[in-house]
Amino acid sequence: MSTTLFQHRDYRKLFTAQVSALFGTGLTTVALGLLAYELAGADAAAVLGTALTIKMFVYVTLAPVVAAFAHRLPRRSFLVTLNGIRGAIVLGLPFIDQVWQIYVLIAILQAASAAFTPTYQAIIPDILPDEHDYTRALSAAQLAATMETLLSPMLAAAALTLISFHWLFVGTAIGFAVSAALVLATRIPHSTATAAGSFRDRITVGLRIFAATPRLRGLLGLNLVVAAAGSMIMVNTVNYVRDTLGGTQSGVAILLAANGFGTMLVALALPRILDRTDPRPVMLTGATALVLGLAAAIGLSTAGSGDWRWTAAIAIWALIGAGTAAILTPTGQLLRRSAQPGDRPALFAAQFSLSHLAWLLTYPIAGRVTTAAGFTATWITLIVLAGAGIVAAQRLWPRHDPAQLTHLHEIGSIDPARLLDAEQVDATHYRHTHPYIIDTDHPRWPTRRELAMAA
Repeated sequence: MSTTLFQHRDYRKLFTAQVSALFGTGLTTVALGLLAYELAGADAAAVLGTALTIKMFVYVTLAPVVAAFAHRLPRRSFLVTLNGIRGAIVLGLPFIDQVWQIYVLIAILQAASAAFTPTYQAIIPDILPDEHDYTRALSAAQLAATMETLLSPMLAAAALTLISFHWLFVGTAIGFAVSAALVLATRIPHSTATAAGSFRDRITVGLRIFAATPRLRGLLGLNLVVAAAGSMIMVNTVNYVRDTLGGTQSGVAILLAANGFGTMLVALALPRILDRTDPRPVMLTGATALVLGLAAAIGLSTAGSGDWRWTAAIAIWALIGAGTAAILTPTGQLLRRSAQPGDRPALFAAQFSLSHLAWLLTYPIAGRVTTAAGFTATWITLIVLAGAGIVAAQRLWPRHDPAQLTHLHEIGSIDPARLLDAEQVDATHYRHTHPYIIDTDHPRWPTRRELAMAA
C-alpha cells in the first residue's frame, strides 16, 4: 500500500473510521448467524436469507433517494448521525427473542447503512483528486471491507470461547461509536453534486449513466456473479458448518475468516496490477474464480464424510474471497472514470443499489432453496446465475474500451466554449477527442458507425 496515501490527514481518519465500522459489522455478521440458529435451529438459513433479503431491498430502494437529496445536507454530520443510529440498533439485537424482531431491527439498521455507504464512497474522490492515490484508496477500501470477513470473525472465534455471542453486538456498537468520532474530526468538503433537475431526475441520473455506458452495463453482469457466490458464503456457512461438518460456533468464524483471507491477498496485490493493465481482464478473471469456487462447493456437497472436508471448505471459501476482491476492488475506478465529479454521488448510489439488487435475487435462493432442497440444489442454481453474469459481462463490456474517444458534435448542439479544442470537419460537425462520459453534452454512447465516421 502506498505510504503517501496515508499522509493525507483527512483520508487517514476516514479510512480508520471505515475500518472501525466494518470491524463492528463483522462481529454482527457472526453474531446474527448464531442468533438465527439459536431462534430457528435447522431453519437458520431461511431466517438469514429473509433478513438479508430485507437488507438488500432497503439498499436497492433507499440509496438512490438519499443520493438525490444528500447534497443538501452537511455530509460530516450526516455520517455521524447514521453511525449513531446503527450503534443504537445493534445494542437492541441481544434482547430479542422472536424471529420477526430480527427482521424489524435489520430493516432499520440497513436503512442507515444504505444512506451511509454511498455518501462515504462519494467523499473519497473529493478528498483524493489524484488518480494514483485514488486507485490505492480503492484497494485500501477493499482491505477495510476484508475486516468484516477476516479479522473480526477471528476475534469472534476467540471471544466465543469466553463469552456468549450476544456480547458481540456490544462490540459492534463500540465500532460505530469510534467511527462516528473519527468522522466528526475529519474535514469533509461540501458536496459537488449538482442539484439541477427535478427530484426524479436526480434519483435516476446514476441509472441513466449505467444504462448508457458499455463498461457499466458489463459491471451489472459481474455484480450478479459476486452476489451468486457471496450469498453462498453469507447465508449457508452457519448451517454447513454446524449441520454438515459438525463444527462449533468458532468453526463458523474460522470459515468466514478463510473467505476474508482470500479477499485480503488479492486486494493487496491489485494496485500494482491495475497500474499496468485495464480492469476488464482482472475483473473477468475474478468472475471465473467465483464460478470455479461454486463448482468446487457443489462437488464438496456431494462428497462423502471425512475431516478432509474442512481443508477443502477452507480452500473453497478462500477462493471465493479472492474472486470477489478481484471484481470489487477495481469497481470504484470504473465508476470514477465514468462520471463527471458532480454526478459521482449519484453513480456510486446507483452501483450500490444495482449491485444489491443482484443480492436481492440470490439471498432468497440461498436461504429458501437450501431449506427445501439442500446445499447441492442451491449451489447448482447459484452457479447457473453466476455463469449468466459472466456471459453478460463479456458481451456488454467491449474488449476495446479506451479512456478517450474521438467523436462528432453537430454544430449548435453544444456550447461553443466547450469546443475550443475541437476540429471542424465539415459545415455541420466538429471532431472532438477527450475522455467520453455520459452527461448533458453526451447523453448517449456513440455507435460504432459514428465512431468510424469520426476517426
